[in-house]
Amino acid sequence: MAKTRTTATSATRTAPVRQPITLELAAALCPHATLAENLARTFGLDPVDAAAIREATEEHLAIASRELPLSERALLMHLQRIVGAYVGSAFGAGQFFSTKVTQARDLTARSANDSRDEDRDGPAGFDSRAERARIFAAEMGLQAHALLAAAEGAVSAFAHLTGEDWKPYEPPSAPSAGAARQSAAAELAAFG
Repeated sequence: MAKTRTTATSATRTAPVRQPITLELAAALCPHATLAENLARTFGLDPVDAAAIREATEEHLAIASRELPLSERALLMHLQRIVGAYVGSAFGAGQFFSTKVTQARDLTARSANDSRDEDRDGPAGFDSRAERARIFAAEMGLQAHALLAAAEGAVSAFAHLTGEDWKPYEPPSAPSAGAARQSAAAELAAFG
């Protein structure tokens, strides 16, 4: 027997509250400049030129904004979304980096236990799972640092182009269904 959905059931459900993703939240998860330099040096990876990334992102958004035939308000809304995507990308990369660091630490701790055969190194000349996990975490750290630099450039461009500080978009709170129905009825009554 199929369960029918009632109005009372749907009215009691609420949308999950999402915390707005700010540049500060992204920066808290992504490696800072000193850590990124240390990762590059320790693992022999190419360093990230964060200043160049910030500058290039800022320039790109400025050039693109000049070419768009948008009103001031439309440009602000467009840039709000674009900058939000940059910040969200850095935040996601920071979360992924944190997860990979945790996994690398766990694998390294397990490989130090001599009595566990499944965690022992592979054949001579090949990286162990723990070593591969550490290298991958370092690579992800540098990527997160680069994406944070791009997000910082986008936020800076937003301020320069709009004259306002960027804040993550927060949708307006929806009125209750009863109030919305009452409002709609009053608006329709105005037509006669």
